Amino acid sequence: MNNAIAIDGPAGAGKSTIAKLVAKRLGFIYVDTGAMYRAMALYMIKNGISAEESEKISSTCKSADITIKHENGEQVVYLNGENVNGLIRTEEVGNMASASSVNKDVREKLVELQQKLAATTDVVMDGRDIGTVVLPDARLKIYLTASSEVRAKRRFKELTEKGIECDIKVIEQDIVDRDYRDMHREISPLKQADDAIYLDSSDMTIEEVAEKIMELYASEQ
Repeated sequence: MNNAIAIDGPAGAGKSTIAKLVAKRLGFIYVDTGAMYRAMALYMIKNGISAEESEKISSTCKSADITIKHENGEQVVYLNGENVNGLIRTEEVGNMASASSVNKDVREKLVELQQKLAATTDVVMDGRDIGTVVLPDARLKIYLTASSEVRAKRRFKELTEKGIECDIKVIEQDIVDRDYRDMHREISPLKQADDAIYLDSSDMTIEEVAEKIMELYASEQ
């Protein structure tokens, strides 16, 4: 068993916010799995591969080395030794990441890289299949969720604060639909690991959730 903390759960449950906060307090590395998928997408673009070329994506992904380090208080994503922080947030990369992330070989390669990272440093990782697939031996596994209504309210607040007009009913329906897709997808569906602790954050603040996870982690020592 390693010192890793695995946080799984549906979209909008606050996983990334909580994972970053817990990692900072423990002095662990927060592993942004989404950024790793984006780095892989960038690698495909650099190699002139399009989203439709699934066989080329499968063969090319094997030669990508992606890791995450913390330098000067900032998360830095490295692709084959190059800092790609400034290159992975474009729309082109995002679209490619969406297409390539469903590729079985890409997922297997990134799981291998994420496991390698967790074997060499203390990490907090969040996603859909961290406790079940990526880090089955994590010291602490959390299944973080909240009601679809609460998650919709949080997303609505986030969007309206950015000046984006939206309909809370549409947002909630999108969340319900996404939950269904995530739980029923063929590769690594979202599910609670048998030994994960269920944590419903519907009536909790970010601070309260972080404190609870810190307590649970301390009790696992």
